[in-house]
Amino acid sequence: MEESLRQIARSSPWFMLALRAARALELPSWCLGAGAVRNLVWDALHGYATPSQLPDLDIAYFDASDLSPERDARLQRRLSEAMPQIPWEVTNQAAVHHWFAGYFGHAVAPLTSLEEAVASWPEYATSVGLCLHADDRLEVIAPHGLDDLFNCVVRRNPVRVSVETYQQRVAQKNYTARWPQVTVINVTTDRDVPPVRCTD
Repeated sequence: MEESLRQIARSSPWFMLALRAARALELPSWCLGAGAVRNLVWDALHGYATPSQLPDLDIAYFDASDLSPERDARLQRRLSEAMPQIPWEVTNQAAVHHWFAGYFGHAVAPLTSLEEAVASWPEYATSVGLCLHADDRLEVIAPHGLDDLFNCVVRRNPVRVSVETYQQRVAQKNYTARWPQVTVINVTTDRDVPPVRCTD
């Protein structure tokens, strides 16, 4: 599945341009991920010629040496200057614990790496990132695997996302109307259905 994801990414001109713009920031540990990767794959699986609209394009990076929100803003401005048509959002995952409680209502421990950050994202299908290295190698970061992504399954990742937040996301994003092949796993308690891991 990782190779399929790389092929889908490389076949998308806008996605590759976004990866190259992010690479130009020369961050130590970064990826383009979450909804951008989900949309990319689900659009491809549904045969959509026009990319689905995104509220933002997430560039996640990890650098504990500078946790200032001003740095994120500077990086975001650089990307906006390079590709102004894209709604960029740049977030240092090493600083997430500073604002998480104010935004989501409960405190969390500091993350220790980019991989741990990706593993905490809201659904297993969105817990995926891609990094374009200097040699044009595409690295896939998928701590929970790619099965939910390629099977078009929306399933809560309980690492940091409450049931309430998950339900709000499902209602807001209207997945099945946008991608008819999608299956949403409804959750009413903290007893989640874990993803089924398939061998590639």
